[in-house]
Amino acid sequence: MDGVLIIRKEKGYTSHDVVAKLRGILHMKKIGHTGTLDPDAEGVLPVVLGRATKLVDLLTEKRKTYEALLHLGIETDTQDMTGEILSEKPVTVSEEEVTAAIRSFLGEQQQIPPMYSALKVNGKKLYELAREGKTVERKARPVCFYEIEILEMKLPLVRFSVTCSKGTYIRTLCHDIGQKLGCGACMEELTRTASGEYRWEDSITLDQVQKEMEEGILEQRILSVSEVLKAYPQIRCNKFGDRLLLNGNALPDTMTETQSKKGWVRMCTSEGVFLGIYEWDNKKHRYQPQKMFL
Repeated sequence: MDGVLIIRKEKGYTSHDVVAKLRGILHMKKIGHTGTLDPDAEGVLPVVLGRATKLVDLLTEKRKTYEALLHLGIETDTQDMTGEILSEKPVTVSEEEVTAAIRSFLGEQQQIPPMYSALKVNGKKLYELAREGKTVERKARPVCFYEIEILEMKLPLVRFSVTCSKGTYIRTLCHDIGQKLGCGACMEELTRTASGEYRWEDSITLDQVQKEMEEGILEQRILSVSEVLKAYPQIRCNKFGDRLLLNGNALPDTMTETQSKKGWVRMCTSEGVFLGIYEWDNKKHRYQPQKMFL
């Protein structure tokens, strides 16, 4: 079983829990996920199976879209409602001021990761240090907010949608909005509605996976590696190139039936079987393997 399965992670599970449960349901070990979701968050979590585990870095790079509920006036140590309340302040700002503050985060920003996160400092996860009562300096990281849309505002609560780059913490965005307004804020709810091109309506729960596995229809849900990479042009080898491709070797253009010399391509055998991602090397005048799916 090779490919990508779009899971709808439910509240209460870690992303690692989802992988562990899928290993039991699918009876296979080679499974990975493509972007951590906090236990109290829910939403789209693409999971890679078998040979598709080589796609993890590609899928993790994709933009993510979230729907979040911002709670103004409350600050916590985790930047969400699961943490200890550090301060509570009255919310006296206007809806116009809130709107302006939220929209000011559009575009490229520098974000300091929260202490309660899985990022490592000197080999130790930040949340482990935080639980020991320690706070360490964290370097700001570049992130980008491509779109932010306010969906509903009933102060002190604001529901909004945001599309952002990988590695962005939405609870930190909520915290930073509160800092900008001077009243503090934290995140009350979070749902990932899209991961790259995969959307909420494409996803299924673990219970649905179990049911469809028992009914023998789950494979219809699994996106093939070639389908996931359909944005890249497809090239076929000729029969002389098949042997080189099957061994994961570089290919001169004389051994391909079609050509595309800009960026990555899906390299297929002469019979159309996809086996790897290649890229044309102008200096060596041949297609070089980037990722093989043999």
